[in-house]
Amino acid sequence: MNIYDVSKKAGVSIATVSRVLNGNRNVSDKTKERVLSVMEELGYTPNVFARGLGLNTMHTIGILCSDSSDAFLANAVYYLEQTLRKNGYESFLCCTGYELENKKNYLRLLLSKRVDAVILVGSHYLEANKADNDYIISAANEVPVMMINGYLNHPNIYCTLCDDYQAVYDTVTRLAAHGRKHFAFLYRSDSSSSRIKIKGFRDGMEAAGLTISEDAVRLCPNDIPSTQTILTDLYKEGISYDAILTSEDCLAVAAVKFAGTAGLRIPEDLEIVGYNNSLLCICTAPELSTLDNHVETLSITTVNTLMRVLQGADVPNKTMISNDFIVRGTAY
Repeated sequence: MNIYDVSKKAGVSIATVSRVLNGNRNVSDKTKERVLSVMEELGYTPNVFARGLGLNTMHTIGILCSDSSDAFLANAVYYLEQTLRKNGYESFLCCTGYELENKKNYLRLLLSKRVDAVILVGSHYLEANKADNDYIISAANEVPVMMINGYLNHPNIYCTLCDDYQAVYDTVTRLAAHGRKHFAFLYRSDSSSSRIKIKGFRDGMEAAGLTISEDAVRLCPNDIPSTQTILTDLYKEGISYDAILTSEDCLAVAAVKFAGTAGLRIPEDLEIVGYNNSLLCICTAPELSTLDNHVETLSITTVNTLMRVLQGADVPNKTMISNDFIVRGTAY
């Protein structure tokens, strides 16, 4: 029995139930009586979610991160921990890897630690098979679940994400306006974010009246030398591009290195656009143009939203943030 069951049977939102638990005055006596009656009927005892509303709270938030060596994820964790601490909360961090069973086990571990909420960092926690996301939904029946860069529509799940689709779509449009015709999109994993970016790429190409070649959308290894080798081998086979978009800055760095060895001028012969606006962008010559998905804003917004949830406020299920195109030396 959980807070979701109470809200469903009482015919009110989870936020309303939380207000009752928190003694919030912005609840009518009639609604309060109905919620309390349902609690009694169901034998519901306020659990860790109620403690997160101020009733003997643990003041601890669980954070799940798939890979702490990833620059985007590491930055997100840093900003999350800093902002949580400013709000009086400590955190448990678990690095889960990418296997579904490990994600489930670590999420169960955090719940056993009686955390007040859980934050899932990155789109790797969303599985392509919808049924495999039941472990997240189950957790949301116990505590608020916050998702960064992923979207799942369910009560007590709150998502903060950048508009990856529109960012890639607009970038294709931008480069096509420069006269680019032969595009490639490089990505490094079958994550929810990658799938959305690929759709933005395909739709952008179609809208620009451009043909997508068989090798245009390519899954690459998670290291710079291997991706550089792939591009070099394609070039030797006579396959060349005048625009390369990537799902990560590291792949764009590989494209810059490839262009240097192939004797291609950047951006005259080849425009290259990364993604994330990481430190890598200023480590190449020329410096990398990229799409900034505002990891700091995503993280701080997530914590601010969580604080409102824990206070019993009505909060939207999704908060969308726009990306910015950062012009440096690899694209106009």
